[in-house]
Formats: sequence, C-alpha cells, structure tokens
Amino acid sequence: MNELFTKSWRSLALRGIVSLLFGVLAAFWPGITLMWLLVMFGAYALIGGAASAIAAVKNRKNNSDWWLMLLAGLVGIGAGIVVFMLPNLTAVVLVLLIGATALGSGIVDIVMAIRLRKAIRGEGFLILNGIISIAFGVFVFFFPGAGALALVWLISMYAIVSGLLLLALAWRARSWKSGDDAWPHGVPHGSH
Repeated sequence: MNELFTKSWRSLALRGIVSLLFGVLAAFWPGITLMWLLVMFGAYALIGGAASAIAAVKNRKNNSDWWLMLLAGLVGIGAGIVVFMLPNLTAVVLVLLIGATALGSGIVDIVMAIRLRKAIRGEGFLILNGIISIAFGVFVFFFPGAGALALVWLISMYAIVSGLLLLALAWRARSWKSGDDAWPHGVPHGSH
C-alpha cells in the first residue's frame, strides 16, 4: 500500500486541489443556485474519483491493496454520474447524495489508513480526513433540511478541510517517493 501512495501522490494532490477549489468557490459564492452547486459537486466528484481510480489501476500490478483506492474513485465517479444524469435532483436529494459520498469515501479512507499504519508515517492525515468525511456525512443525514446558505457553508468547509488534508498527505507521500523522509523505524526506502 505504501508504494501505491508514493507512486500516486499526484492523484492525491489532484483530489486535494479539486476539493479545495470546490470548497473555496462554494464559500465565495454562497448564494449560488442549486444548479451551479450540482455542477460544481458533480465535477468535484468526477475529477477526484477519476484521479483515484486511474492511480489505482496504474498501480494494480505493484500492490495488492490497489482496489481500496479504486473503490474510493468509483464512489466519486458514481456520485458525479448521478448528478449529471439526474440534474433535476431536489436540494434534499443532493444533500443526501453529498452525505453518502462523504460517508463512503470516509470509510474507505479509514480502511486505507489502517492498512497503511505499519508501512508509513503520517497516515493520520488520511484517518482524520476519513473521520471528518464520516462526521460530515452523518450530520447531513441527520439534518438534510438545513437552510440552503448553511448547507453551502457546511459543504464548503468540509471540502476545504478535506482538500487541505489530502494535499498534506500528497506532500508526505511525495517526500516518501523522493526519499526525503525516513520510512517507519528508520528503515530506508529501498529496504522495503
């Protein structure tokens, strides 16, 4: 799994950038219409999902845990497809779709982090992202009828925090690839 992350740090960074961009756009334009929110979320889900799925498939021969990253990618791709195929979703259905996507990706992130904990340092970023995603998803399911402006701000904050955590993880994975950061227990990169 550690090789999967070191080889695909760019896809983690792309997921982080897309999430951060989505969050910032939603924060600066909180009065956007539901249709634009749908388009922005659909693009965010498709691009982030595709980045994860492509990285997983590219590294499937090198790592037995590649399917976890593929699963995370498929969750995003599926959510994006639903948004673009059913653009007339009501606000509540959109909120529930966003919550389900957050729940699904949070669970997969935590599973990946647990599998990584013995192989790398810094998996805490992925665990924290998973916990935040699950908490956001649960909140959305308990309060789907929150006011539209509050919903936009909540989605924006979630996307920004998630994006920052993914960028931090990508930065960490990049340093593992370049050998700038020691592997756990002081074992050099080439010894694994």
